[in-house]
Amino acid sequence: MNKDTEIDMKEVELNELDPEKQPMTGDGPAAGGEKNGSVKLKVPEEDVTFTGLSKDELMKVAGTPGWVRTRWVLLVLFWLGWVGMLAGAIVIIVQAPRCKPIPEMNWWNEGPLYQVSDPEAFSDGLAGVEAKLDNINQLKVKGLVLGPFHTVQADQPNTLDLKTFNPVKGNVKDLVAVVEKAHKKGVSVVLDLTPNYMGTDPWFSAGDVGDLIEKVKAAAEYWLSLGVDGIKISGLSVASGSDDWSVLQAAVSGNRTEHTKKRVLMGVVEGITAENVSHLVNSSGVDLVLSDLLSSKKGGLERIKDLNILNTQQRHLGWGLGATKHDHLSKKAPPGLIRLYQLLLFTMPGTPVFTYGDEIGLHAEQGSQSPKMVWDIEKEPAEGAAGNETTETERKEHIAVRKWFKSLSELRGKERSLLHGDYYPLYSSASSLAFLRLWDQSERYITAVNWGAAPETLKFTLAPTAEGIKLPETAKVQLSTDQDMEADTTISLDKITLGPGQAVLLQFPYIA
Repeated sequence: MNKDTEIDMKEVELNELDPEKQPMTGDGPAAGGEKNGSVKLKVPEEDVTFTGLSKDELMKVAGTPGWVRTRWVLLVLFWLGWVGMLAGAIVIIVQAPRCKPIPEMNWWNEGPLYQVSDPEAFSDGLAGVEAKLDNINQLKVKGLVLGPFHTVQADQPNTLDLKTFNPVKGNVKDLVAVVEKAHKKGVSVVLDLTPNYMGTDPWFSAGDVGDLIEKVKAAAEYWLSLGVDGIKISGLSVASGSDDWSVLQAAVSGNRTEHTKKRVLMGVVEGITAENVSHLVNSSGVDLVLSDLLSSKKGGLERIKDLNILNTQQRHLGWGLGATKHDHLSKKAPPGLIRLYQLLLFTMPGTPVFTYGDEIGLHAEQGSQSPKMVWDIEKEPAEGAAGNETTETERKEHIAVRKWFKSLSELRGKERSLLHGDYYPLYSSASSLAFLRLWDQSERYITAVNWGAAPETLKFTLAPTAEGIKLPETAKVQLSTDQDMEADTTISLDKITLGPGQAVLLQFPYIA
């Protein structure tokens, strides 16, 4: 092969090289010429990955003195931090004030009781009571006290039949329906079994009430078996003095398992002193005593004194204004004082007891024992109706009173200081009083009312027994009937002036 042939063969081999491996020239194809230069290689990015150290490499490094020291330092720091946080938590727990244990509460301590003695006036019969349970439930009522409904003629013990309904009052079927629906709504039902409820004496003026107690006991067992949650009787002072009283107690409180709701034995007393009420609570073993002390004692000094005597027994006390006789608030208090007494009843240490219609300030006509309940108060009267202006004024007042009632009931149900808190008197006069309710670290409340005909300045003073308790300089107005004290405003506690017939509920926080 000659020299020219060898040169041609080399040029062919060079031209067949992969384009990526051909010599780089400053005069590339775009320049129209070729010159020798460096080789350009493309390296795919996805092929370059960091795999870290292999197991063998890690094992070699792990045993080196540097890594051993680092591991020990990190371990020690971790445990020091953990122990430090644990110690800090323990210090916080130890230094924090201990919470006071909640006292034993029964369902009748958790909200107001609502009495309906005349279902016909309330809602056209017992069937109507069932239909109105939604309305009752909106009031945060915990117990519905019904009756008496049994058959008896006034002052005629031989006509007494505690297991048979007076046909005018309703029937057993309707009562059971009320009980079942009430239970679904979380409302308990108490049945009044006062024997001579239409007569002059609840126990027929009998010298020995033993036979009557036995009849009430048998009737209590019957009605309790149908789902009723408790029994109420009037004339507790007489009944509890009988040798057979314990028989009735056992019938009401017995036959209860660990998982069933406790039943209440409720007694009514009238015309006795606070000292005697206190003695009766201790001696009778009754669950709840409803007295007429608030109705019979008119002065603030007397009322505060009674509260001072009874406040430690608040879980067994029921308070009402006229409730012992099924009277309405409006019969015992002028219309302008309805809200004042609602505030007082909801914040006193004990269970508030109301008669149907008290939530709207229902007014009983002169000589009427059972006024007709007013429903649909949200509905405006027809235009041009007779007495339209008066009717509209009454309707608006009913709405305002019901709103006030609901606010108080909701507040009492959720605030521990009002639900079961301690009581301390702050002020009293002939026509006004004030007291403090507090529980442990919860919000505190001051009730101040003036039912007099003139303004009164109240200066709060804690008794020496209120050791370790201090009043702040100011408090917030929670609820008020006085236009000079609007809700959510802050007022000084140095002294407050209440207008005639005005009431205020003040709130201030717990301060360690």
